[in-house]
Amino acid sequence: MKTAARVVEGLANLDTEFVFGYPGGRVIEVFETLAEHPEIQVVRPRDEREASVMAESYGRMTGKPGVLAGQGPWIGSLGNIGQMEARLASSPMVAITEASERGDYSTLAPYQQSRGDYGGLSLPKILDGVTKEWWFPRTPTETVRSLQLAFKHATAGRPGPTAVILDGDAVSDEFPEDSIPSVWDEDRQVKNWESQPTDRDVADAVTALQKADRPVILAGNGVHAANAYDELVACAEAYDAVVATSYLGKSTIPETHERAAGVIGSFGHEGANQVVSEADTLLVVGCRMNPMDTNWQAESFIRPDEQTIIHADIDTRNAGWVYPADVGLIGDAAQSLAALVTEGGAENGWALDRAAEAREDFSVPECEDDSTPIKPQRACKAIQQVVDSDTVVTADSGNNRFWLLNYLQTPDTETYFGSGGVGGMGWAAPAAVTAALLGKDAICVAGDGGFTMTMTAVETAVDHDVAPTFVVLNDTSLGMVRQMDDSIPGVEFHDTNFVKVAEALGGQGQHVTDPDDLVPALEDAKAADVPTVIDVRIDREEDMAETLQSSFYAEVGGLHE
Repeated sequence: MKTAARVVEGLANLDTEFVFGYPGGRVIEVFETLAEHPEIQVVRPRDEREASVMAESYGRMTGKPGVLAGQGPWIGSLGNIGQMEARLASSPMVAITEASERGDYSTLAPYQQSRGDYGGLSLPKILDGVTKEWWFPRTPTETVRSLQLAFKHATAGRPGPTAVILDGDAVSDEFPEDSIPSVWDEDRQVKNWESQPTDRDVADAVTALQKADRPVILAGNGVHAANAYDELVACAEAYDAVVATSYLGKSTIPETHERAAGVIGSFGHEGANQVVSEADTLLVVGCRMNPMDTNWQAESFIRPDEQTIIHADIDTRNAGWVYPADVGLIGDAAQSLAALVTEGGAENGWALDRAAEAREDFSVPECEDDSTPIKPQRACKAIQQVVDSDTVVTADSGNNRFWLLNYLQTPDTETYFGSGGVGGMGWAAPAAVTAALLGKDAICVAGDGGFTMTMTAVETAVDHDVAPTFVVLNDTSLGMVRQMDDSIPGVEFHDTNFVKVAEALGGQGQHVTDPDDLVPALEDAKAADVPTVIDVRIDREEDMAETLQSSFYAEVGGLHE
């Protein structure tokens, strides 16, 4: 058996559903062998950027490593977009790539060569700056073990991206039947164990929560990563707490739930921000508390000298990283929340009324506005009308994401995912195709700038017989930057006809200029058997930052994003 065949056999043993990538270099041997494994679907988008986002979003949505494959120089450049998002959004991901080595020609003014010596690129250095771990195996035995370790590390502790850089000869050589050292089967070698907090730390956290009059849980992306949705609600009910979320934590609790308060942050809900500020005890779960979460450290928002802070995180370095924590719960979010439920409970009579008051921020008069151009708030409410438990909304970076965070009230868990690790534009369209491949009714929401970056995702959807909806909130500009300062060069865009683009790529499209046509267009798109692009002409003068910035963010002067 060739080593490439053993690599693919390993992928099959690890129940890999998809390989997202672009054949090239010595990864071609892997692609050739994939043809013999119909149980693994190869998804070849138009470039490695799109493939990397699809792999990252697969990891985020499933908790299993998304697999990216392609030639080294392009995995280390275009393909770095998804890997960077995976690193900062804690998404498990494995890149299988190579260094485009040229054998005896590798030291002779090399072409594409990326192993790191003179005259070429250093793919190891590039990947070292982005991945959790990377391997550059030189023998067949090392190659197979490296792939196993890449899968293991991708889900160990805080999930993230890993990479294996294949050596040309190693991947084409025969794999030894009796290798020394031994290579074990994947089901034995690729195994991780969940960590949980100590009994003492749990007891301290229980004591603090039982004493609280105004307990609030702040749920972050770690709740998604741990699939800890039931444990989150159980803990909130046990201690009569309100639940607010970070940007990346949106849809960790149904935002229609009686304990849900909405999304915190500089452009989050004012009510949710106020709830966190009013808390006497704050349980932070799986959230690193980045500046957008903390309103850029506004002094009146979170106050460690006045509030008891319990910080639950998979990584001890993150607990108490931004604000001093009184108690750290180090372990898997599901384990930490379950331990708190098992050991205690309390009532305060404050939470339900306060959460209901905070949820009022999900709707404002603009959500019902019939004027044209269409208000972005109205567009978000139209999207909300077609979202159910089987729908996944993917949000791009920019103004569109903040409108959605505020006015899309998710009905269930895992119904919203957004670009927000590194936060690159162009994320939502490939991510929506991934959601559709996973059997979801997928709705991409992006501005015209972000959609244009990866609009070839429409063709990828056509190629794989899935039919996501792509909603373009179109203001013919780089809206967020333009609204900061319209004198900045490069913020205005050509008025692209996205309906014709959709049709050229094999889908269908519709222009929507009347708000009454939004819901029918969305319903038709969801029922369609081909991808649909809905070009929504929004009011470009509806200023996102001015409308949505929190009072706490205003304290620090605003416009840090």
